[in-house]
Amino acid sequence: MKVLLRTDLFNTVEKSGVGRAIIHQKEALKRNNVAYTTDPKDDYDIVHINTIFPQSYLAARKAHKHGKKVVMHAHSTEEDFRNSFIGSNIMAPLFKKWITMCYRQGDIVLTPTPYSKLLLEQYHIGRPIIPISNGIELNYFKKEENWNYEWRREFGFDPDDKVIIAVGLYIERKGILDFVELAKQLPEYKFVWFGYTNLNTVPKKIKDAVMTKLDNLYFPGYYPRNLLRKAYAGANLFFFPTYEETEGIVLLEALASKTPVLIRDIPIYEGWFEDGKNVYKGQNNQEFKQKIIDIVEGKLPDLTEKGYEIAEERSIENVGRQLKQIYEDLLEK
Repeated sequence: MKVLLRTDLFNTVEKSGVGRAIIHQKEALKRNNVAYTTDPKDDYDIVHINTIFPQSYLAARKAHKHGKKVVMHAHSTEEDFRNSFIGSNIMAPLFKKWITMCYRQGDIVLTPTPYSKLLLEQYHIGRPIIPISNGIELNYFKKEENWNYEWRREFGFDPDDKVIIAVGLYIERKGILDFVELAKQLPEYKFVWFGYTNLNTVPKKIKDAVMTKLDNLYFPGYYPRNLLRKAYAGANLFFFPTYEETEGIVLLEALASKTPVLIRDIPIYEGWFEDGKNVYKGQNNQEFKQKIIDIVEGKLPDLTEKGYEIAEERSIENVGRQLKQIYEDLLEK
């Protein structure tokens, strides 16, 4: 059995969750002794496609013509396309039609969570849909003793500064407006948002938020993983105010780093995150503000070990075993 992992326009998605998922898949297959290639000219039995570019769609059709099995990985939904870029809400119905057409090219469809599976079932794709996590490389995010010091020194933070971080694109769906508003309300804490989006592609209110001048608000842009893991290690809190996700790889990274986590209480996290048990949740800025204060001041119990258990369940090794079984079952059919 040999798998072709398509990496169409990888430079375009490399810094996104899709790019990270592809990298995780390579490692997951390697650790489970599954032969794979990224060269479309190689021989293969199954093609695994993570992107929704025209090239990806055509690659799936070509694979079918040659009698190959096709796995389409559904990382995107209409729901998480909305409230992102200029015109995204207008384009959302067309986007849904396009991704539905792409996903129908799969013999099976993989998607990161039961929640995203539930959404896709409403698209009437007509293919088996299997939820499987994008995975997390646990050892990579294991804290080193000097990371906290190095990261704080780089930003000019004192050891006793309370630092709240978030990671994501500059889009409304990620909760960036709430992040900036809370930075205004809590000037005694440092707020750092990692990630980048061309400001010419986002609405004015998002551009204005990113350009906000506050002494305690920082937008350092995109941070590669080897630096971002130091930020997780040095932060007092990872705040994830997103309104919609298919999983949220950065959330798994924070959990793997054993960083305290505060998330928005949204449907995707029902059933695997419980407020006060393995993470903390809030529904609005009033709740977030109080939870932020209570967490960073140590007034609430430390839940990082329980949160780490969620990341453990989604380790790259476990994901690789699941992928191997999915591939084998597909070939048998």
